[in-house]
Amino acid sequence: MADGAGKLSWKCTLSFSTLICRYKHIQSAVVKQVQNLASSLCKATPGKFLLVQFAMSQVTQIGESISNLINQVNVMVNMAVRNQKGQ
Repeated sequence: MADGAGKLSWKCTLSFSTLICRYKHIQSAVVKQVQNLASSLCKATPGKFLLVQFAMSQVTQIGESISNLINQVNVMVNMAVRNQKGQ
């Protein structure tokens, strides 16, 4: 998208509900992978274990990122409230 000056401009919106919804979907997919692997241990290979372990660590990292984002928003809201009290 180019504006009148030839510069690119982007508009992106992200809602917490969309973010949490997508996270729950990814988390459910990983849970299914773990269940499938656990239900057929005799067919499990080291590679499958590594893939599931990698997927689990990704879900953990995404969850921590969402938690950090929520914490940052909470800090911003608290600072805004504190600044309003001083006026």
